[in-house]
Amino acid sequence: MANRLDPLHVFQFKVEFKEDSLPGANKPETALPSLQSAFSECSGLEATMEPKVINVGGLNYGAVQRPGPVTFGTVILKRGITPVQDLWAWFHVLNGEDKYAYRVTATITLRDAKNKDQLKWVLQRAMPIKFKVPDLNATGSDVGIEELHLAHEGITLEFPTNPDQKKPKTPGTANE
Repeated sequence: MANRLDPLHVFQFKVEFKEDSLPGANKPETALPSLQSAFSECSGLEATMEPKVINVGGLNYGAVQRPGPVTFGTVILKRGITPVQDLWAWFHVLNGEDKYAYRVTATITLRDAKNKDQLKWVLQRAMPIKFKVPDLNATGSDVGIEELHLAHEGITLEFPTNPDQKKPKTPGTANE
């Protein structure tokens, strides 16, 4: 009987940051413990490829489609606001002298019901482009949610080593 792969739930995830300088910058990779934050929501993990349309003479049924440039969505992280303002400090550092060199590798890990890592999305050279505090309302009783928007230079998908599951087949490779 074949192993059944159940869909993963999206409510259990973690976000980790590691300093990642731009190429040519003399900054070592070091962990940023002040940015190890618990987030309640993560959105915008997406990549879009704009196809190149080629009109071929004599081909009257339609144009030929070829891969084109890829763009990445803005990743939005949300969490309950606290007196600790590490995200604001990271956003604010971009106004200083290191604004062109300071980046992070952000890893978003989706976990299963047994708390095992299942999928990891790694954002290369991410930087904050927007910081938003919650709307203030004296008549409300909601928890305030702050947002951090990240731009990045690429996204990769990693499959953590898990002895209980088979590695997915990559398109274009031979079956094992």
